[in-house]
Amino acid sequence: MPTRDRLLAVLVAVLWGLNFLAIHATLGQFPPVFAGALRFAVIAVPTILFVPWPKVKVRHLLGYGLGFGTGQFAFLFIAMDTGMPTGLASLVLQASAPFTVLLGAVFLRERVTPHQLAGIALAVAGMVAIAWQQSGHAIALLPMILTLLAALSWAFGNLSTRKAEPDNPLHFTLWMSVVPPLPMFALSLVMEGPAAQWHSLATLGTPTGLTALGGLAYVVLIGTVVGSGLWTTLMRRNPAGVVSPFSLLVPVVGLTASFVLLGERPTWLEVGAAAVVIAGVLLGSLRPVRKREPELVAV
Repeated sequence: MPTRDRLLAVLVAVLWGLNFLAIHATLGQFPPVFAGALRFAVIAVPTILFVPWPKVKVRHLLGYGLGFGTGQFAFLFIAMDTGMPTGLASLVLQASAPFTVLLGAVFLRERVTPHQLAGIALAVAGMVAIAWQQSGHAIALLPMILTLLAALSWAFGNLSTRKAEPDNPLHFTLWMSVVPPLPMFALSLVMEGPAAQWHSLATLGTPTGLTALGGLAYVVLIGTVVGSGLWTTLMRRNPAGVVSPFSLLVPVVGLTASFVLLGERPTWLEVGAAAVVIAGVLLGSLRPVRKREPELVAV
């Protein structure tokens, strides 16, 4: 992998890690599910007008949109709105990787290797340690569970991506944004009510509202368009197994930025558990190196 691409991969991890701070700012103004609907609606309109159809089956696009889009961000935004620390959310969401391996084995009959099982066991151990830490606070345990559900939804979305096999992953990702707005708007009407939606829009001129608009702009333009665009380019130019481990830098950036900018102070147990989770996800994502057959040399 060229040095330029390594630097770009690190840049994407930084952009995505800071994305959680932007979500934190957005949730300071908008109800969580309504914020998720807006996040996708802003992308959906120009996508329909200007982005070519990704040439995949509609059911796969719907599956990706409902899993990766609707489920993941509804659960994640509600979790963060109800007390999930920003940095910790960026870490726990990495559970999508072992979830994807397990779901792939169940639904796609993919083989799970011993080192993948070991990685999953490590990641689960780290998650259990974090959950145990949070269990002393009844209010904090629910956001943890919601974040895990967000990771599980992401994993279901990954299965749809694998079945879709899009020719242009970026077009597929952008068209996925067309799916979540309507169900998330409907869910927001039921859970949060039109009064909360209207109040969040009517007070956009306040300092909190302007900060939220900045956060929403970052999530849409930087986190989605720039980040996903660069990541798709890297995945085209390099083997997936070489690029994907760089995503493990996302929670490192998220935890560090939350510590510096938001004053979040993780306990030493959470720091140790975070390292175990990242190690487990890395172990589960690496492919075993096949031994090369000795070459015959003419004498």
